[in-house]
Amino acid sequence: MTTENRHVAFICSKGDLDMAYPALVMGWAALGNGIDVTIFFTFWGMDMIRKSRQDHLELAPVGNTAMKLSMMGIKGADNMGIPNFLGGLPGMPAVATKLMKDKMHELGVPPVGEYLQMLVDGGAKLFACKMSVDMMGLKKEDFVEGVQDIVTASDFMDMTEGAQIIFI
Repeated sequence: MTTENRHVAFICSKGDLDMAYPALVMGWAALGNGIDVTIFFTFWGMDMIRKSRQDHLELAPVGNTAMKLSMMGIKGADNMGIPNFLGGLPGMPAVATKLMKDKMHELGVPPVGEYLQMLVDGGAKLFACKMSVDMMGLKKEDFVEGVQDIVTASDFMDMTEGAQIIFI
């Protein structure tokens, strides 16, 4: 039996509100089970760690065929999806975002920034992708406290050797 700690690494590539939570929830669960956690933010996933974007993540209802009105807190709409033509109306992303944030708050789910801070406080390691940072003209100062460094994909692969890697 090995005495090595298990290690899981998440690659966050999307900046939509609904795509921010999978790594946060699973990362928190992993930490609670004594598993080392590393999170690598690339492309639009870096919005989760950007000071200017973190509190402004949105939920895009257009093209999200799995989104049901009942999931957004609208009672009596158990299997009713949001038709794409409605999702494209001005203001619908803001409405969908507010409904989701309200539902998350009702359930006691922390906002993205608070969740990330909990992960950092619990020992998770956060990294930004160098190529994406360079493409977007960003600097380390653009990221929230807790992001350890800006690293290349190769660096990330080296530091997570042997880890279970989950791409989101």
